[in-house]
Formats: sequence, C-alpha cells, structure tokens
Amino acid sequence: MKIRTILAASAIALLVAPMAVSGPAWGAETDKKKNDSDTYRLLNLFGDVFERVRSDYVEKPTDQEMIEAAITGMLAAMDPHSSYMNAKSFREMQVNTKGEFGGLGIRVTLESGYVKVISPIDDTPAHRAGVKPADLITHLDGESVQGMTLNQAVDKMRGKIGSDIKLTIVREGKKPFDVTLTRAVIKITSVRSRAEGKIGYVRVSSFNEQTDKGLKSAMDDLRKTIGKDMQGVVLDLRNNPGGLLDQAVAVADAFLDKGEIVSTRSRKPEDTQRFNARPGDLAKDLPMVVLINGGSASASEIVAGALQDHRRAVLLGTKSFGKGSVQTIMPLPGFGAMRLTTARYYTPSGHSIQAKGIVPDIVVEQARIEPVDAPKGRREADFRNALGNPEDAVNPPVAPKPVTPPAKTPEPKKPDQGSGPATTPGDKDKAEGGEPAKEQDYQLTRALDLLRGVALFPKQVVTTN
Repeated sequence: MKIRTILAASAIALLVAPMAVSGPAWGAETDKKKNDSDTYRLLNLFGDVFERVRSDYVEKPTDQEMIEAAITGMLAAMDPHSSYMNAKSFREMQVNTKGEFGGLGIRVTLESGYVKVISPIDDTPAHRAGVKPADLITHLDGESVQGMTLNQAVDKMRGKIGSDIKLTIVREGKKPFDVTLTRAVIKITSVRSRAEGKIGYVRVSSFNEQTDKGLKSAMDDLRKTIGKDMQGVVLDLRNNPGGLLDQAVAVADAFLDKGEIVSTRSRKPEDTQRFNARPGDLAKDLPMVVLINGGSASASEIVAGALQDHRRAVLLGTKSFGKGSVQTIMPLPGFGAMRLTTARYYTPSGHSIQAKGIVPDIVVEQARIEPVDAPKGRREADFRNALGNPEDAVNPPVAPKPVTPPAKTPEPKKPDQGSGPATTPGDKDKAEGGEPAKEQDYQLTRALDLLRGVALFPKQVVTTN
C-alpha cells in the first residue's frame, strides 16, 4: 500500500504545476487550498469522461482497458521514455535486463508517430538483415504503426520463435522497402573481445546484468593473449543503446582510478546522487580510444562522457544519440509497473547531454576505403649511375612479391519499394573462391592507427595539458 500511495501522489502531482510560495504563512495556505481545489476539479473531469465512455462508447470497453489506456496516455505525454507496462510487459522487461529474451533484436523508440531504430543488437535477426540505426519502421506486417504506443509496437514485433514478421522501413536517401525477419531467442553477449595485433579490442553492445563481469573476463583474456606487449585498448560503444545505470558506472570505474563518473539530479536537490570511481584501472594506464556514433545512447554516453572528461580516453567517431535522462521502474502490485523519468544525468564536468549528445574528440564518419591506381613515377634508384646504399652490402635488399588485387564484386542493388535489402552482412565482399572477406571497419582502423602512433613515442613524451 505504501508504494501505491506514493505513486498516486506522484500521478496527481503531474496534473498540477507547483506554484511559487511567497508572502506570509496564510498566503501559502491559500495557494495550497487553491491547488487542491484545482486537482479535485480535474479529477472530477476525468471521472466524468470515464463514465461517459463507459456508458456511451460504440463497443463496451472494460474498466481495466480504459484505466490502462488513460495511464499510458498520461505517461506518454510526459516524454518519450516514460511508459506504462502491464504485467506481461513488466515480466518481459525483467527478462531483458538479464540478457536473454525473444524477438527481433532491435532497440527502438517513438519519433513522429513511427518506430525509430536506436540500434540493432549484435548477431540478431535484425542485425543480420541489415537494419540500421535511425531507420524508421512504418508498417508491421502491412499494418501502420501510427497510432500505436511504443509498447504496442514492441508487443507486435515479438511473437512465437521461428515465426516471420515483415517490417516496412524508411531509410534516409532511399525509397521505402520491406524486410522479412524470423523471430528468434535473443541471447545478448554484451561483451566481446579480440586482439588486433598488440592492441586489445573490447566491444560492449549493451549494459545488462552480465556486462561488468564480461568486461573483466575480456580484459583478462586479452592480457593472456597479447601479454606485456599490449599497446592500448579500443572500447567500442557504437550502436550501444544503453541499459542499467549501475553497469555503466561499473564499466567507467573499471578504467578510472578516481573522480566523479556521473551525477543524477532530480526535481528535489536533496535527491541528487554522485557516483565516484574507486582505485584500480583494468587497462593499467594504457592509452585508450572509445568509439561512439549516433546509436550510442544513455548508459554508453555515461561511460564515454566520464572517460572523455577525465581525459582517460580519446573519443573517436560521430556524435552520440543524446539521451541524458534516468528512468525508474516503479512496480504497481498486481498491475505491472510504470517506467518514469525521474532525473537527468550529468557528466563529471557538469554538462547535460540531453538532446545534444557527446561530440567525439576526433570526428570520423564511417567510410569505405578503395585503392587508387597511381601512375608509376621515377625514384632515385631508377636514375643511371645513381649511388648505391652502403647498407646493401651487409643486408641485401629482398625483391617484393607481386600482389594480386582481389576480384571486384558488383555493387549491391539499392532496395526498392516492396523489396528487401539486396544483400546481408554475410553476402558482402565475397572473393572468387566463395569465402566471405572480412568487412573493413574504417572507424576502428583509425582508432588502431591512433594507438599505434602513440605507442611509437616514449611514455614521458606523450603528455596532456
């Protein structure tokens, strides 16, 4: 009962804007009475509308349907991230944060009445089909999403494992096209790692209950693989839609020895929280590059902002999503829960990234590198009677082996109305033998080059102001 009382008070508070209190005590009392009067008048209005719909609507609705619809509308009017979850949706949300659930593997939000993709999750049906951040989903199995709530759209995208659903997608600069996806069990391995020569690469795709443990395990594996010769670490937060706040704090803390990581500030100043780093750096003070892009949101922006403000890492990529608000899940016993925006978060320097995003230190758009056939020019060694190199007598030069350029593949067709993507990630860049070539990641290549360049200089030379 205590929780429900608190929530009811919060709901009423949303209906009436607080008034400034000034003057003597009797004036404040008058203002309070006026506020209470306005509140009860508005609640009477709600009751009148409820009864009118209940008695005169063309089809008889249930009381639960009307109340849940009213709550959904009230929360949706606050901001895009506040919402009501019925008991089923609440159970699914609890499963999601544990790292395994059923569906398509897309993180979405609502924008202008359409479902907007924040990011696809690695190795899921949506990711393999080529769904991209900022895609707008306009239809689900031919039904328009306009008029649906976000929860309704998400419920429609979920379903029986192995069943298909057709998404109609609008992508900037292209005609609308359809993609058919097969629902699957989505198991989120939130942390992956590999060695890129002497540099450790760590990919964090989301922040769930397994992320902190996964990061520590990944760093241990990299140290065993690379050893003492490790030159740096790339932390890849691209297309990471966020997740649990405590996991974001833990990941930032893993690379910071001291200082503030993030602060959350709500309507009441006394509710402000500050999260600070504890001693210990998993990367052992090695140089770091953090990759971000427009799909990096919420918790991933907390990590990126903390490492940037403390100059612990260089941020490379493109501007992040810009979600700087904190949602609290408030259970409603017997009726699911509500997700309510209760605070904004601020980076250690005191900046809010809400609707602005984090600008990387080095802006690098994703691109494709193509070799250019340059005309062969003359070199010093080509001149007649050119002086020889005295070192050749000790170490004779070795003639380079001829390099055979890879076979060119035709450009993929652009998707058109009523057709799916012409290729999927697994179909791209196949060589003559049929083996798929490794797709080049330009932003990652730039990050690796940066760390290798830093490693060329003695540590005492590389300083920051």
